[in-house]
Order: sequence, then structure tokens, then C-alpha cells
Amino acid sequence: MIAYLLIMLGLVMRVMPHAPNFTPVVAIALFAGVYLNKKVVPWVPLAIMAVSDLIIGMHDVVLFTWGAFLLIGFLGMWLSKHKSPSSVLISGIMSAVIFFIISNFGVWLVWYPLSIEGFVTCYVKAIPFMRDTLTSTLVYSAVLFGLYEAARKFVGKTRYSSVLLAN
Repeated sequence: MIAYLLIMLGLVMRVMPHAPNFTPVVAIALFAGVYLNKKVVPWVPLAIMAVSDLIIGMHDVVLFTWGAFLLIGFLGMWLSKHKSPSSVLISGIMSAVIFFIISNFGVWLVWYPLSIEGFVTCYVKAIPFMRDTLTSTLVYSAVLFGLYEAARKFVGKTRYSSVLLAN
């Protein structure tokens, strides 16, 4: 059930108007890696991206963006065994950096001259997008992880605890 809620949140937030790259998808991929069944983890960000890209438009670097979200989900799997507020913060920063590096590598390969100058130009022009990706990842990670952990504490060992998929 949580996977479906995350997919719906990601879809809605990705298709509604927003600042470039200011969506919860990076945070959702990280969160899914921590809390969801490992067989489901890759499918959550891929479902968000596949459906939303069909709605807002496919692009030439889809393999790079989607691939970055898969790696972020795997980082979340690692984080599930090392979870603390500081490791969530660091993993959020790392996730934004992973997305920046991988997605812009694809942008460079497809849209810029394949030269050092094209490479540098691509990454320099992407810096404003990195700011928004990092900010949204930290904000949405704080909300997702914070709400989930608060709900776990609130629900505790009641009959509703089975709704939360705690590792």
C-alpha cells in the first residue's frame, strides 16, 4: 500500500507545475530503498518516471535519469541497515549528486559536443538544476522519513502496525 501511495505522490508532484527538478522522486527512490520490500524498490521510481514521462513527454536521456533513480533505490537499501538522521541526510545529498552526475552525463552525450568544452558547459549549465534537486531531495526526505518514523512511534505495537513496513 505504501508503494502505491509513493507512486501516486510522485506522479502528482511530477506532472503538476513545479520548479525544474523540484520533485520528490529522488527522495521517494531513497525512501523506497529503506522501507519497502526489495523486490518492489526498483519499480516505484520507474513507475513514477515511466507514467509521468508519457504524460509530460519522453526525452533522449531517459535511460540515464531512470538509471540514476535505480541506483538511488539501491543506496536506500544500504541506508536501511545504517539508518540515522545523519545517514539519511548524507544519503539524501549523495542521491542528489548521483542524479546530477548521471543525468547530466546523458545530457552531455546527447545534446552537447563530445568534447571537454561541451562536458564542462553541460555541467555548468546544470548547476541551477542541481540546487533544486538537492533542495527538494532534502525537503521531501525530511518529510517522508520524518512522517514515517513518527507514524511508527505513534502506532507502535497496535493493530495498525502491520500497515507500516518497518525493516
